[in-house]
Amino acid sequence: MISSAIPLHHPGIWQTATTTNQPQTVSTMSSDTSGIDELIQLSSKMAQLSKLGRWIVLINPPSIDYKSILSQAGVSMNKVLLVHARDDVESLWAMEKALTSGTNSAVICWAAELDAKDNRRLELVNKSAKAIGIILQTQPKTSSKTLDIDAWQKQFINAVH
Repeated sequence: MISSAIPLHHPGIWQTATTTNQPQTVSTMSSDTSGIDELIQLSSKMAQLSKLGRWIVLINPPSIDYKSILSQAGVSMNKVLLVHARDDVESLWAMEKALTSGTNSAVICWAAELDAKDNRRLELVNKSAKAIGIILQTQPKTSSKTLDIDAWQKQFINAVH
């Protein structure tokens, strides 16, 4: 986590303490390729994460050949956990639990468009997340985020340490 030394003064103690600012660990991306391009982009970093001994969780991946994409990148497939949820509500619940459990290094969830309530829920989960999370919205949008792999890796390293 990123630490910044900000003096905090307690009225009775007047000691200097440091605060810890947690980096954003949950990112939302739009994909018009059902997440295939994004998964290919992430696969080398996921291979590194799979060597850490923690799970990589895939929630509701579409019918894409994610197994060959990940295995070709060197991901330890015995560290990939696949979750099939009934709907987006259950998917986001599974993502919340996976992000906060402390047993996972990355959580990737395929979901439809998120509403304001879902986004607020993810903001709250982000405060206690112990893994990197990516939501791949499979409906094309006019403005999509490009995933910065280096920033994603830095977020993970900072979040884990």
